[in-house]
Amino acid sequence: MTFSLVARCAQTGMFGVAISSSSPAVAARCSYARAGVGAVASQNVTDPTLGPLTLDLMEQGMSAPEAIAEVQRRGRFIEYRQVLAVDGAGRTAIHSGPNSLGIWTQAQAENVASGGNLLANDTVPRAIVDGFLSSQGYLGDRLIAAIRAGLAAGGEAGPVHSAGMKLVDRVAWPVADLRCDWTEDCPIEAVATAWEVYKPQLDAYVQRALDPRAAPSYGVPGDE
Repeated sequence: MTFSLVARCAQTGMFGVAISSSSPAVAARCSYARAGVGAVASQNVTDPTLGPLTLDLMEQGMSAPEAIAEVQRRGRFIEYRQVLAVDGAGRTAIHSGPNSLGIWTQAQAENVASGGNLLANDTVPRAIVDGFLSSQGYLGDRLIAAIRAGLAAGGEAGPVHSAGMKLVDRVAWPVADLRCDWTEDCPIEAVATAWEVYKPQLDAYVQRALDPRAAPSYGVPGDE
């Protein structure tokens, strides 16, 4: 009931997650990222504790494969879980439990990993990885291109209703955390539209947090 990717920008070190599902508010439960550490998606009969655990392990010095191996050791009901990780060196790892739902599969390369369950077919994660690798530019743009490629390859077995994209970069909070928690239309396109609006303002929002004296105007009535 979910397909996703975690990714790292080799040029900037930024991390991101993009995800979509037939379930509501998938990004609220399944996407995790920490600046300077990595990105994780924890999905399929979701255990939300596995995302922070994987990030903690990588922050303590484990590689993505080492962290996923430790999650496999520690996780409860791990046979039901699907967890994807990318670390600060671009190493990737995936756990897909044998009790993942429906058609489930995974694909990975340097700086990107994708997995899905209850898929329309087994080509979707590979299409997502290929979509990421063939794209260029800002990490957010590449995540959108990749998740669109997964949808075009078939996506989930049924219609998707929620989606999200999270980006982290140099500060302690996500620099972008865009979600569509439920729609009867395409949630991926809703997130893509939000990204087109948010992208030109992203740096200004970060600057306002760090030092509002040096920030651009807010663009609201009464602002000078």
